Amino acid sequence: MQIVGLGRASGIGQKPYLEQGCSLFRASGGSGGISHNRTVATARDRPPEEAAEDTSFARGLRLLLTVADRGEIRADELGTVLEMPVSSVYRYLRTLAEFGFVDRRGGRYQLGPRLVIGTGSKVTSERLIRLADPVLRMMVQEAGETALLMRRVGLSAVCLHQVEARQALRVALEPGAMAPLYAGALPRVLLAFAPPEVLAEVMAQGIQPITAESPSAEGLREGLAQILSDRLAISEGELVSGSVAMAVPIFQADGIVASLGVIGPAERCGLAWRARMRRLLPSAAETVMAALGDDRTG
Repeated sequence: MQIVGLGRASGIGQKPYLEQGCSLFRASGGSGGISHNRTVATARDRPPEEAAEDTSFARGLRLLLTVADRGEIRADELGTVLEMPVSSVYRYLRTLAEFGFVDRRGGRYQLGPRLVIGTGSKVTSERLIRLADPVLRMMVQEAGETALLMRRVGLSAVCLHQVEARQALRVALEPGAMAPLYAGALPRVLLAFAPPEVLAEVMAQGIQPITAESPSAEGLREGLAQILSDRLAISEGELVSGSVAMAVPIFQADGIVASLGVIGPAERCGLAWRARMRRLLPSAAETVMAALGDDRTG
């Protein structure tokens, strides 16, 4: 089963959130089978020529995330990092500038007034992925399900990295895929600890149901209050029907950095599994936070 076009991306020309990005996969048989041991790349690690499914939207997103990570960067530096022609870089930058997503100052580009990653943005995505990857792999072994890392960009949650479960039937969210902040455990953790104006803008835009389990505005507010209290979120079938997800926040001194979670088919994620994840996920987040504190590579 595959979900295509989950919701709408805020402020990006009504593009679909997920384009073949969120699925329940069977690794053997039929089309779309996935190797158990394939390497998962981040959103920016795949040059366009290496991925036939890469879209203009995905390339623009990788460029935008790179600007966010670097703080300030020149167009030629972007071209080198992304292995993209400088002419293409300028074309994306012009479009992003028109939407207010980037600003040019003195020949360098930075995030614009309409797009603020917010607290925790001093931690680059590359560093976060590098330090979190061993923890995600440990979570897959312990949980038996896919482990994910997501970060907020504006009013969307972006999948930075995943380590897929080894099960033949598993849930997978492709790196670079976007989801609304109100749907699913990982995005909702990001929303719960975001600045108040982010929640206000999400509510002002309205809740667009993705599945039958999408929360109402009232239910969203109640759920966010519970997340703030528990520092843990759980969702059922909100991004992928028939799935269960649980997530916790990763903090640094200046605020939330990312959300870390696990997702799997509901038939395997019963009460015992959920109780075990309630114990394991906070410890996993603490491990990542400790690694971020100890890491001196920036």
